Amino acid sequence: MSYDTILSTTNNGITTITVNRPNKLNALNKVTIEELHKAFKAANKDKQTKVVIITGSGEKAFVAGADISEFADFDVKNAEKLAGEGQKMLFDYIENLSTPVIAAVNGFALGGGLELAMACHFRVASDNAKMGLPEVSLGVIPGYGGTQRLPQLVGKGRAMEMVMTAGMIDANKALDYGLVNHVTSQEELIALAEKIASKIMRNSSVAIKGAIKSINANYKDGVDGYKTEIKQFGKCFGTEDFKEGTTAFLQKRKAEFPGK
Repeated sequence: MSYDTILSTTNNGITTITVNRPNKLNALNKVTIEELHKAFKAANKDKQTKVVIITGSGEKAFVAGADISEFADFDVKNAEKLAGEGQKMLFDYIENLSTPVIAAVNGFALGGGLELAMACHFRVASDNAKMGLPEVSLGVIPGYGGTQRLPQLVGKGRAMEMVMTAGMIDANKALDYGLVNHVTSQEELIALAEKIASKIMRNSSVAIKGAIKSINANYKDGVDGYKTEIKQFGKCFGTEDFKEGTTAFLQKRKAEFPGK
């Protein structure tokens, strides 16, 4: 599938999706959001894809924010529609994807860019990365889940400060806050993400899918995460992966999971 604003390649079980608008610092516009949805949907359906890595093209930015020119003249109704449709189409979609998603944050991840990274299952960053939610400096608030996911990751107080000051934090502070899992050089960023992906791919994709559902359930209102875990735990016992995993363990050999 060809795209206008992103690139998508698959090698050795890893699909790498790259936001490719370097002249706009990879800012998200309507087309980019739609194309990202299509690329993630295709990767999730692809039986060869075990892990997705998302990054930005060039050396300056992961995604430097949303394309403000697209919504500067919106009214209240259009703005609510923008946020609602965007969250459903991309951000919530990524968070609940059954295929693990790693954000490789290179350079600026601001506004919608940080919200995109936070929607992924976890994040690694280059040492030149800068992250923040500067929306209040424009008279608006984060609209793609930033006010919800940031406090989940860094805590309420830090999230309040980051949002209200509209400031940026560097990669090391993001690591200290728990916003990213690892920091490395820009040259080694994708290699690190791929190394982590290779570790993930050794395990049962069916079990990982259940783990994603169970962990996410803890952050949903009205959902009992413990009950979700119990259900997903039980479902594992009806899979070929469970049979292979336990058999391999007892036979003291490496498991070859069929993904079923």
